[in-house]
Amino acid sequence: MVATNNGLTAVTTTTATAAPASEALNEAKKQAELRPDQQKAVLNGQILQASLQVSIKSGNDGLALLYRSAVEQLNTVLVPELGPNAIENAMGQDNSPEATASRILSLSTGFFEAYAARYPSKDPETVAKDFVALIRGGFEKGYAEAKDILTGLNVLGENSPIASGIAKTYERVQKGYDDFLQAKLSAIRGDAENQD
Repeated sequence: MVATNNGLTAVTTTTATAAPASEALNEAKKQAELRPDQQKAVLNGQILQASLQVSIKSGNDGLALLYRSAVEQLNTVLVPELGPNAIENAMGQDNSPEATASRILSLSTGFFEAYAARYPSKDPETVAKDFVALIRGGFEKGYAEAKDILTGLNVLGENSPIASGIAKTYERVQKGYDDFLQAKLSAIRGDAENQD
């Protein structure tokens, strides 16, 4: 509807915006009704579709995919321990290898206390080792999936900035997990010595 008042034109778009909002709401309801494995299949399809629609122009886009895939797998492995969506996927941030690794590490290791609280009678060193093994496994699975997708897009060739970026991210995350475990074990051993 168009109305003119003192030379100004106003357009009412109630009907135009209601239809897309209604479609988006219906799509969100459909997504919520899917089982987790179906949601994953839809997500993977959306990632592939987006990848086909937009060519990957820089290494940062590959790292964004690595981050999404790693966080998705971390969420999956943490569901039995900490519930669904334990890690929120915060996209649109700095996707350099350093920043990507830092986010993966801080998001995944940030759940240690909640994980440890579930096993109060278990040996603390075992809890720390089990936790790192759990999150490391989730990261590695997500990394492998992201790498497979990027390989399928033919963006991981020799001298590829994407290949270099995800390799740096992988190394930083693995070192971060090692450092986290060492710090936890040192703290546990220090606490044990102080109690003696």
